[in-house]
Amino acid sequence: MKTAKQILKRKRFIKEEMDRKFPQFLSDDLWRRAEIRLDGILKKYDSLTPGERIHTERNIFPSAAIYMSLCEMTSQENAYEVIENAAIRNSTEIGRKLANLMRLLGMKNLFVAIWHPMVHHIFGQKSGFKNVFYPRKKGEYRMDIIACPYCRYFTELGCPELTKIFCTNDDRCYGNLPGLEFKRTGTLGTGADCCDFYLRKI
Repeated sequence: MKTAKQILKRKRFIKEEMDRKFPQFLSDDLWRRAEIRLDGILKKYDSLTPGERIHTERNIFPSAAIYMSLCEMTSQENAYEVIENAAIRNSTEIGRKLANLMRLLGMKNLFVAIWHPMVHHIFGQKSGFKNVFYPRKKGEYRMDIIACPYCRYFTELGCPELTKIFCTNDDRCYGNLPGLEFKRTGTLGTGADCCDFYLRKI
């Protein structure tokens, strides 16, 4: 299991957003508070499976620790804005890089094809998700997520509102890929019964 300091090193894009919003001394102090809080969260959840830790250590726990530390020093609205703006910048950049990849010969077909094994490996039951899988068709991938560790752990930590930020990250990552159509009508984080996921080569 990674330490809180190691995990937060991968979240420098959130620290950069904090530096834009707050004086440097305050941003630095909040970051130290977040590290202490994250360390406590990691100890509380030290029995998670490796699959769950892919999501808790990479996204859920550090975001919650930073957000809750921010809420102690500023308004909830300001705290949420920091996490959201950082997520927008990061996921938009990922989307831009993916869009460049999709312009390579054969990449669109490969991208659609890898979703089946990738979902079972990273977004399946061993990682804390519950899914509904649909019959596979050439050039498209469809599934629903009916239970999600983001909903579970953000709720347990007292900040369920953060879930929808990670729901909308998918739209920024996959919603503007050339030659591909990404559709979603609702997410668990926004009150829907499931997160539906539909990707199709066009």
